[in-house]
Amino acid sequence: MEIPTIEFLRGPAKRLLIGDRWLESSTHEEFETINPVTEQSIVSAAKGGASDIDAAVSAARSALEAPSWARMSPHERTKAILRIAETIDRNGDELAAIETTNTGMPIAVAKRLVAGAAEVFRYYAGWVTKIYGETNPARFGMLNFTLREPVGVCAAIVPWNGPIGSLAWKLAPALTCGNTVVLKPAEQTPLSAIRFGELLLECDLPPGIVNIVTGFGETAGAALARHPGIDKISFTGSTSVGMDIARSTSGLKRLTLELGGKSPNIIFADADLDTAVEAAVQSFCALSGQRCIAGTRIFVQNPIRDEIVQRIAAAAQSYTVGDPWDEHTKMGPLISKEHFERVTSYFSIARHDGARLITGGSAAKKTGYFLDPTVYADVDNRMRVAREEIFGPVACVIGFEDEEEAVRNANDTEFGLAAAVWTKDFSRAHRLASQIKAGSVGINCYPGSDPIAPFGGYKQSGLGRELGIQSIDAYTETKSVFANIA
Repeated sequence: MEIPTIEFLRGPAKRLLIGDRWLESSTHEEFETINPVTEQSIVSAAKGGASDIDAAVSAARSALEAPSWARMSPHERTKAILRIAETIDRNGDELAAIETTNTGMPIAVAKRLVAGAAEVFRYYAGWVTKIYGETNPARFGMLNFTLREPVGVCAAIVPWNGPIGSLAWKLAPALTCGNTVVLKPAEQTPLSAIRFGELLLECDLPPGIVNIVTGFGETAGAALARHPGIDKISFTGSTSVGMDIARSTSGLKRLTLELGGKSPNIIFADADLDTAVEAAVQSFCALSGQRCIAGTRIFVQNPIRDEIVQRIAAAAQSYTVGDPWDEHTKMGPLISKEHFERVTSYFSIARHDGARLITGGSAAKKTGYFLDPTVYADVDNRMRVAREEIFGPVACVIGFEDEEEAVRNANDTEFGLAAAVWTKDFSRAHRLASQIKAGSVGINCYPGSDPIAPFGGYKQSGLGRELGIQSIDAYTETKSVFANIA
């Protein structure tokens, strides 16, 4: 496939969106965005800091209180959210191309993520007219009812592995409920968020409802998390950073944290093995393994363990790793040199701990941060390679004897984001689904996402839920009103 020319990526450095204006950072500093395929600079972006966060929060607060937003009728707000969805659809090819250039994800995957982002806005547009309060029983002469009101100014901090999708998950429900937002994209992948900001200005929305500050986590991100003018924080990223945010916030803030995972994929001997193997490889190779729900612990019942190891290895070796502009490519590169070195550091750790390398374990290309799908066998659930989130295309095959052992080992982790169970015994499948401590469980499939379904984790995998009606709860406050009508 010919690489398209993207006019957005030409020209001067990208700026910060504050109110309805594109501004340089207060320090006039910039940083380079890197193409992980070529290892070359794409375009520079403004390096926002604490004073820029101040300005963005102030703009968001003014927009929150402006009659044009606060008093917008539900029907007009529905139309506004739908205009955003339509704008994403109309510019979908460009947004996907930007996403592929900045993240290295295959273009086919980028197109699906962009289409999914539009679908999230479309789903929440339907909620605007359905955010009800309630009338409560009260004594004679009194009227008691509740109102659902916006939380306020929300911080949305999105990751680098699927920026356009994560952006939609946070902005769509926040705007639906009448909040305003300061968006901080990951420093590795800010470009689709910036272009989204440009498109947002074409949607005839009040200025300042979405502000975008690019920069680094330890400066702009930390300033946003600590800012006293922020009422709610929604963060997607690593557990360690999520814990730092929870500790560093000023005052009491609403928190939604979607964090790490080390998800179990449990295959019983009676499963449809062809489907289970294909899904198992997809689960830890999608987005080059850079996704929190990756099924990196593959538990296989002992009678079929050796067979499944070989079948997973063969399927992994058939994965096309390379040019993300080729529609047939299944895996692009890792996001950066730093992350590539972190992921590959686990190869020596696994070898030291006694894991047996079945396939992979090496760079796939001389240029770019490409890594072959990597599979280990003879893994004990206590090994580091089985316990720590690697966030790359690295999986461990671990044997188990019976249902009880499968559940025990699946839950023997600090994480609890996703899981899958493969068996033709539906009674067994539902027993395991009820016992596994995870926010999403697939039965004879690997769990994905749908705007209707809540998404989040148990234990160290996060706080709260995104998507579904749960996001409406997360972005609204409930007010009780007592009226003397006697």
